[in-house]
Amino acid sequence: MGFEKRPLTAICFGWFMVMVDATIVNVALPQLGKGFGASVSGLQWVVDGYTVVFAGLLLSTGWLGDRLGGKRVFQSGLALFVLASVACGLAPGLDVLIAARVVQGLGAALLVPSSLALLQAGYGDRGSRARAIGIWAMVGGFATGSGPLFGGVLVSSLGWRWIFFVNVPVGIVGMLLTARWVHADQGGRSGERLDVPGQLTGMVALLAITAGMVQAGRSGWTSPFVLAGFVVFVMAAAAFLVVEARVAAPMVPLSLFGSRELSAATVIGCLMNLGFYGQLFVLTLYFQQVRGYSALLTGLALLPQTGVIAFGSWLGGRITSRSGPRVPMVVGMAVGAVGFLALTITSTSIPYWVIVLPMAATGFGISFTMPAATAAVVEGAPPERTGVASGTLNASRQVGGAIGIALLGAFVAGGPASFVPGLRVSMVVAGVTYALAAALALTVPRPSREPAEEGTAAAHTGR
Repeated sequence: MGFEKRPLTAICFGWFMVMVDATIVNVALPQLGKGFGASVSGLQWVVDGYTVVFAGLLLSTGWLGDRLGGKRVFQSGLALFVLASVACGLAPGLDVLIAARVVQGLGAALLVPSSLALLQAGYGDRGSRARAIGIWAMVGGFATGSGPLFGGVLVSSLGWRWIFFVNVPVGIVGMLLTARWVHADQGGRSGERLDVPGQLTGMVALLAITAGMVQAGRSGWTSPFVLAGFVVFVMAAAAFLVVEARVAAPMVPLSLFGSRELSAATVIGCLMNLGFYGQLFVLTLYFQQVRGYSALLTGLALLPQTGVIAFGSWLGGRITSRSGPRVPMVVGMAVGAVGFLALTITSTSIPYWVIVLPMAATGFGISFTMPAATAAVVEGAPPERTGVASGTLNASRQVGGAIGIALLGAFVAGGPASFVPGLRVSMVVAGVTYALAAALALTVPRPSREPAEEGTAAAHTGR
């Protein structure tokens, strides 16, 4: 029997849309700032309003897909994402745009876990499933990397609202193809109850630390609001750990972290997204606000960084399948750290070609590491917990992205005069973060059995 492409094609429409939307908005931020009179802090929430909800609900929506069926949840997420995209495009002000982005994040959280569940259910043959998941992962990598360029083209030619309106035809086609080509799976597979206390405490912790860091860029790190946010974060995070240790069916089973490779890979996933997505936010503002580039030219300027993501993911998957996850994680994070630290030479007048190689190093670092981190999680989890473990890694990465945008964005929120010094600080923070991740990767044990298949390693790479 040949490889059936139609279910994969249908699922990838929605998957591509969600992943490209995570980065396509960055190049439109300066236009949004001028049009709505928004500060850097306000622009941070345009990005983080999406990412925080996406990250915070990722595990719970995976549970929902198990209860109600992947196809139903996938289609619901796709429809919600399209409606929210229309609301984003029509937004009369920043508050409405941020609210619509929050709804987009909910749609993305519904769609992403169920997309992989549908692939696993739709391709029963092991080889076909590995091939489908590998293609799914490469589509996600391409979408993430191409977002700034697509955004630049749309913003320069049609205006910023079209980065959201373009989701409407893509989403509708995805819904029609899914209805026609994807078979419904059976819901009700999980008898476990939703971990509501874990969900609530986890969301409060994530919102508190994100809000505190965003506000720090506006009012300083010692302002009462910022300090209160950090206090709430500590309390909510402690409550989350207590809840997860005591409930019968925890959202994140703490017993998973008895595996050294799984624990290390989960933390590495958070650190690598923290550095990468934080600096992508900062660099986008730098090219437009400091160097005066247009949105299109900014998308092109970011290509050395974003353009290597699909290739890095493919190469990382191949190397991981041969050597295991430790070496690719160490190499990827080390290369990324060097790239970020080299970007501290950035100034208002530095020739563009000087920063091309450092940008390429940062894009290669995260993409080369992603398949290895996933493989480490899969190998470190008990067979019956691989789905939960992979979901935990995905959630950890999204949390890292949300915190990174808030933290690194805070360093450049002080105004034009302090932007370049703040950018240099943000690159140091990103570099140190990646260096810590590389050191943590050294603690991952060498594989004691055959490494995971390349297709399996590519699974769940996502953003």
